[in-house]
Amino acid sequence: MNNSKPKKDHTNNIVIGQKINPDKIHRAKELRRQMTPAEKILWEYLRSNCLHGLHFRRQQIIDGFIADFYCHAARLVIEVDGKIHEQQAEYDAEREKVLSARGLHLLRINNEEVVQEIDRVLMLIYQVCCEET
Repeated sequence: MNNSKPKKDHTNNIVIGQKINPDKIHRAKELRRQMTPAEKILWEYLRSNCLHGLHFRRQQIIDGFIADFYCHAARLVIEVDGKIHEQQAEYDAEREKVLSARGLHLLRINNEEVVQEIDRVLMLIYQVCCEET
């Protein structure tokens, strides 16, 4: 008779089935400590399941890319874009292709939108999450 408790699956909020480079883990931790002002604002509204109980992670590694925010339940990646993204269109296109192939939806929001229209941004995120769940 097996009296052991069933193991809990602790992977329900991460993207499984990927090998993660230790350098990426280090970089993701760095990015959490050095969030942009817009990322910090958005994180205050997303953390601790504050947006209608949806669980978000920040600086989530997905197939070698580090996503600003990720909601597993909605299969949603949120990127908060600053001026740098104007110079890396090709990289961003490749990232979107990889994420889409994994069945993830990518939502891009620019810094100014987060800073100036946070209520509208949160409503948009919630609407997209509702479509995906």
